[in-house]
Amino acid sequence: MRIALYQPDIAGNVGTILRTSTCLGVQVDIIEPCGFPFSDRRLKRAGMDYAAAARVNRHADWAAFSESRPGRIVLLTVAGDTPLPEARFAAGDVLLAGSESAGVPDHVHDAAAVRIRIPMRAGFRSLNVAIATGIALGEALRQTGEWPR
Repeated sequence: MRIALYQPDIAGNVGTILRTSTCLGVQVDIIEPCGFPFSDRRLKRAGMDYAAAARVNRHADWAAFSESRPGRIVLLTVAGDTPLPEARFAAGDVLLAGSESAGVPDHVHDAAAVRIRIPMRAGFRSLNVAIATGIALGEALRQTGEWPR
């Protein structure tokens, strides 16, 4: 199981995701460009000392990531056609989250094997990307039996 972040905009969210991934033993792929310097102090503050232990692969762009990705792309999107409770995950899936400001472009949507949305109460648009990623990752780890012991 892996997390991939497509052109993330907010350092604090990336730091939070790096902290989560480190605690749960999941690798993170960062698809650049980022909307902030990767060494940004906000990244370090949110990730605390956990971020230094994170397993991170940085990719110059979508093409570079696509050449190296190991598993099927499971896109987390408000436009997803599969509600999270109905999704079926496999070990080796790559949970992909888009940028906070723009999500992902159509060609990235098209590359996804599954497009998942997290059901929410009517009238609310979206969750924070770090929270959504954590919710989806928890379900994926539960289904695949990959929670750390």
